Amino acid sequence: MPVKVYERLLDLFEAEGITTIFGIPDPNFVHLFHLADERGWTVVAPHHEESAGFMAEAVSRMTGRPALCIGTLGPGVANLAGAMMCAKVENSPVIFLGGQRARVTEQRVRRGRIQFVKQSGLFEPSVKYAASIEYADQTDEIIREGLRRALTGTPGPVYIEYPSHVIQEELDVPPALPPEAYRLVGQTAGPDRVAQAAEAIRAAEEPVLLVGHGVHTARAGAQVKALADLMACPVIQTSGGTSYIKGLEDRTFPYGFSPSAIDAVVRSDLCLALGTELGEPVHYGRGRHWADNEADRTWILVEQDPAAIGVNRPIDVPLVGDLRAVVPQLTEALKDSPRDPSPRLDEWIKQDAARLAELAGTAPSGMSPVHPARLIVEATRAFPADGIMVRDGGATTIFGWTYSQAKPHDVMWNQNFGHLGTGLPYAIGASVAEGRTRPLMLITGDSSFQFQIAELETAARLGLPLVCVVAVDYAWGLEVGVYKRTFGQGSRETAVHWSTDTRLDKVAEGFGCHGEYVERDEDIAPAIKRAYSSGRPGVVHVAVDPKANSEEMPSYAEFRTWYAEGMQ
Repeated sequence: MPVKVYERLLDLFEAEGITTIFGIPDPNFVHLFHLADERGWTVVAPHHEESAGFMAEAVSRMTGRPALCIGTLGPGVANLAGAMMCAKVENSPVIFLGGQRARVTEQRVRRGRIQFVKQSGLFEPSVKYAASIEYADQTDEIIREGLRRALTGTPGPVYIEYPSHVIQEELDVPPALPPEAYRLVGQTAGPDRVAQAAEAIRAAEEPVLLVGHGVHTARAGAQVKALADLMACPVIQTSGGTSYIKGLEDRTFPYGFSPSAIDAVVRSDLCLALGTELGEPVHYGRGRHWADNEADRTWILVEQDPAAIGVNRPIDVPLVGDLRAVVPQLTEALKDSPRDPSPRLDEWIKQDAARLAELAGTAPSGMSPVHPARLIVEATRAFPADGIMVRDGGATTIFGWTYSQAKPHDVMWNQNFGHLGTGLPYAIGASVAEGRTRPLMLITGDSSFQFQIAELETAARLGLPLVCVVAVDYAWGLEVGVYKRTFGQGSRETAVHWSTDTRLDKVAEGFGCHGEYVERDEDIAPAIKRAYSSGRPGVVHVAVDPKANSEEMPSYAEFRTWYAEGMQ
């Protein structure tokens, strides 16, 4: 039976387990949206296409599968650009689907055409694959190639567009193929390499597991937990991989920000790296904390992209494959020879627990406006045990690295690209992905929060269990600090301050959300509790001390070392 192109698009995406779409419909997409809704898809229209891209990225992170968003021809697609770049740098397999004018319009020699620009070429540098469905019978091959490229090697986004005259054409096609029929799925590593890695792990005295962003976006926590139990060693988080794996919370330490992590890294004689590019924030695995004992340390890297092996540092045992398949191979190889716990593991666990308790006790209190360190302590103490944590902002996130008292199993933030304003769309996408049941907390700075603030209406419309805790200093706090360090106290601080009349709790109420205004640290937790109990998304406007926010960022010197090969 013939099907329309828009029907076939849904068939192909459903074969990959994709049943959620974000975007603002126009004539190019109304048929697709209407049918998707009929089929039981989750269809979400945000207030800006860039938000649609971020929401889709969050779905991909929470499901371990590709995700889908659309942009209408011309300005709608242009609005996707920032999210495309972000997905590329964050290694997120997002399918960006764009509309376009009919080709007869594009090919005419005319000026002054409405809502038109040649789109595909503009985005090619920002995606792994860019293509146009010129003819209806190309639909299957182009969508499959897009999915193949998005998921092969290092994951990343693709851009596919179709001219408006194609969408209603008909196709006579067989049922959509399952993914394993047209792309590599569950790639395992070679058995000789797995045996070599297992032997190195058995021989190690002070191994560490370096766990990155890719472990969490692959939803591979359970597999890594099984391997970690056999290795009985510290788990070191990269700055992008700050979710905690269930059952490993106590022996998971953040690289660079925990003395336990630093000591474990310095002493390590083997590092098994999972889901990480070994990028600047971990000093490429060869600088700073890794430099000591470098000559005696064996490196094992699980990496899906063979072209990435050995780029940032030499690798002794490369395991090329999907970590969801390779980690179980290692577990199987080690199951009959579990290691005794690392000799200092208990000491490091106690040291890190004492560090967190000391930070909670010493974060300045009794101030009004609130000290940002105390805000983080109080907010993360009020974080629901089964919640999803989302981070956004500059100074606020830096305070959060050090002072957070929570160990969430799902954390979402934009580490590689550093794109401010992703927090609220990420939170919405994450909630949609998991069924809108788990509570979410977004901890963000005020400047970042305002990038996509209209999405509060989207959160309210969807009835999401989300509380946004906003540190408000009425400034670009991180940049205020840069001015002070560059020019000294009393500098002009050009263009980094904004109106102190802004009330984000009132803005929230205008969008149908619950609003709270807080100036004292003892009021933070009760305000968060009321926000969750309101049955609506909530915004807790917390006035923070601007001087502390710009001058007292903890571990700032460590953060600056991320820019390893230049001043910025």
